[in-house]
Amino acid sequence: MARTASLSGFPEWLPEERLVELHVLDTLRRVFELHGFSSIETRAVETVGQLLRKGEIDKEVYGLRRLQDEEGDEAKAHKGDQHALALHFDLTVPFARYVVENAGYLAFPFRRYQVQKVWRGERPQEGRAREFTQADIDIVGDGELPFRYDVEIALVIAEALGALPIPDFLLRINNRKLAEGFYNGIGLTDTAGVLRSIDKLEKIGPAKVAGLLQSELGATPEQAASALSLASIRTADTSFVAQVRALGVSNELLEEGLNELEQVIAAAVQRAPGRVVADLSIARGLDYYTGTVVETVLVGHEQLGSICSGGRYDALASKGNRKFPGVGLSIGVTRLVSRILSQDLAKASRSVPTAVLVTLTNDDSWGAAQDVAEQLRARGIATEVAAKAEKFGKQIKFADRRGIPFVWFTDDDGKHQVKDIRSGEQADADPASWAPAEEDLHVRVTTA
Repeated sequence: MARTASLSGFPEWLPEERLVELHVLDTLRRVFELHGFSSIETRAVETVGQLLRKGEIDKEVYGLRRLQDEEGDEAKAHKGDQHALALHFDLTVPFARYVVENAGYLAFPFRRYQVQKVWRGERPQEGRAREFTQADIDIVGDGELPFRYDVEIALVIAEALGALPIPDFLLRINNRKLAEGFYNGIGLTDTAGVLRSIDKLEKIGPAKVAGLLQSELGATPEQAASALSLASIRTADTSFVAQVRALGVSNELLEEGLNELEQVIAAAVQRAPGRVVADLSIARGLDYYTGTVVETVLVGHEQLGSICSGGRYDALASKGNRKFPGVGLSIGVTRLVSRILSQDLAKASRSVPTAVLVTLTNDDSWGAAQDVAEQLRARGIATEVAAKAEKFGKQIKFADRRGIPFVWFTDDDGKHQVKDIRSGEQADADPASWAPAEEDLHVRVTTA
């Protein structure tokens, strides 16, 4: 079970909890690399101007300053200084900057994954921390990026999440072109404003969203009702296309978005059945999304919020007339791990990596014990050596407290035995050939 952090919003895991987190990270990395994504890491800081250039909320950004300036006086924060440094609050904006600065060294389309800490100044609660880990994947093109990558990235994420020790999940997918074309078709031209209102649908409900559309955007009751009718469509197959057309709205951008979303859902029905739905309420409030948009929920844990989100962006990264369109998704690793731990959804098979403790017969046997440990480690068996030649009972208790399953003994004649302290079974062993069962060789993380 997750331990409460002493500093709210900055989680710290116990060793056995960290093993669960590492399993999640290792699994994601393995899947991403199997699909050809290269790992990068960007700096932890960006300029304030860079971070806020796409309309993000400045109160969520942690600024940086020295406690003293270069003259030794107390440094003062300069609110509004676009060149001041701040911690990044997601990985998308730093990645866009990275692509622009390194475009001459990258092969496009560039496939990247990035697992890194980010910081965000929001009210801490389960699933929302001030320091947390994200795992992002993106595919970025130079000038253009074929739409097929939108399909691929959804399938990669479905595979990655499916490999984790978590409950069933649903990728809820929409398309901004579909939504914006529909709003234009019914006469709502402030499509960004409509999207921001629709994005609040699950938090405040349809009646209040309708009120926002009318009071803030000047929508008529009929226009608000039409926008909400679109947002109510949700299908596990491509039947959403007919439902949208039945609303009687005609628009070229709407048709383009319908076609793109149909391609994503059709591929998902075939390759990730039961994992993806077309959900036309998904809006993603950030303005830089231009096509496919995704939010992901754990089934039965919907109150946790989205565990993976993102989409297509065509103009986030640019340099003069040169644009780098991309599509990407971000997994909230800390949000996922927090729920896994708090609900006991998965656990590690032991609390330490160590599989074997080599005991000491007497203090002079330490060197021989190290020789045994060296032979075991050479074959990939995690091994510790006891520090003191206590009674064997105490050394066994030490191993038990540590969660080490096997204890190694060497008698005065140089004969070796190994004991499984869980079952009590003890047998002769050779450090050059003995190995534990496969399930005991490494820490395993399994669903509860």
